[in-house]
Amino acid sequence: MHILIIHQAFAALNEPGGTRHYELARYLVRRGHRVTIIASPVSYITGAAQDEKHPFLKREQPEQGITILRAYAYRAHHKSFVHRVFAFVSFMISSFIVGLGVKDVDLVWGTSPPIFQGWTAWLLARLKRVPFLFEVRDLWPYFAVAVGVLTNSTLIRMSEWLERFLYRGAARVMVNSPGFVEHVKRRGAARVELVPNGADSGMFDPAGEGESFRRSHHLENKFVALYAGAHGMSNDLGVVLEAARLLQDEPRIRIVLLGDGKEKAHLQARAAGMGLKNVIFLPSVPKSEMAAALAGTDACIAILKPIEAYKTTYPNKVFDYMAAGRPVVLAIDGVIRDVVEAAGCGIFAAPGDPAALADAIRSLAENPERSREMGMRGRRYVEQHFDRAALAEKLTGILEEMVG
Repeated sequence: MHILIIHQAFAALNEPGGTRHYELARYLVRRGHRVTIIASPVSYITGAAQDEKHPFLKREQPEQGITILRAYAYRAHHKSFVHRVFAFVSFMISSFIVGLGVKDVDLVWGTSPPIFQGWTAWLLARLKRVPFLFEVRDLWPYFAVAVGVLTNSTLIRMSEWLERFLYRGAARVMVNSPGFVEHVKRRGAARVELVPNGADSGMFDPAGEGESFRRSHHLENKFVALYAGAHGMSNDLGVVLEAARLLQDEPRIRIVLLGDGKEKAHLQARAAGMGLKNVIFLPSVPKSEMAAALAGTDACIAILKPIEAYKTTYPNKVFDYMAAGRPVVLAIDGVIRDVVEAAGCGIFAAPGDPAALADAIRSLAENPERSREMGMRGRRYVEQHFDRAALAEKLTGILEEMVG
């Protein structure tokens, strides 16, 4: 079976960002299938392009059975919402052109957001007369409207029409969180498959060597609470800075913000203006280096804005934190809170509340043994319920059923 994936934000293991699709592709190849991914050459996290000349198409084959086709995309998507739309539309067009040239495809797998590439995947599936799987990683445009990024009523109506069209046009709609199921059903999805986010525990070692990470960033003998991921509007990292201000009386605690995004420069300027000496900003690292970074931490932070929509999410980073055996400071309510509390692997802090976040970090720092026990409970829970191999097996069954 040859699977074609259209995924603008795709990241390989040597790039920053979520690597769920690369890990799943590897598993599919081990099962005897072939995977081609059409992706952007511009990092969705950093906004940096792979090549200065920015060719229309670049072909990569990182390992047998996996081909990555980097199709042209406008590279200024971090500048503003309008620039971001240009980036989405440019990739929608280029990925369609590149996709026409991919031969012997048995299934087209589209993913959202951005939702525009869903249209590309649907049309390619129709032209190639193969099944169309539409994966919903975030509820777009619902999230964009809820957070205030998308406000134009005409654009909202057009986006919601496209959303419903793709749900109805897909042979299956796949979601990565149980919180998404009802939303997509109400908007026309006939058959919904839940393949939740998870983690490959084998990529992380709770007892791994983290001293080099600590030495590199002068974190010896500190209690390190790390946030890893995008620095965007939704991530509410201003609340983390306010929590850091409340923790300045704890000289042993350090807050590390690792990642990139359009809000990073603003956050750095704000931290400097607040005189925060206990906050360190670090650049994004590839997934292949994330295990070492997490091994150098004592606790990990997951946070989103306090809006109702985000109660539906299963953030990838939480499962990576758990697989790394680190306790989670969770400032996200809803279905992911259910997971953390069922595992007994972290402390919930009310979203949007800097004092609650500071108290949670302080509590873990005051009891290192309890923190370590929480972390190991999280790892065991991921191994039992959210193991990437088991989830990939479920996905493989869905794809084979669709084609077969």
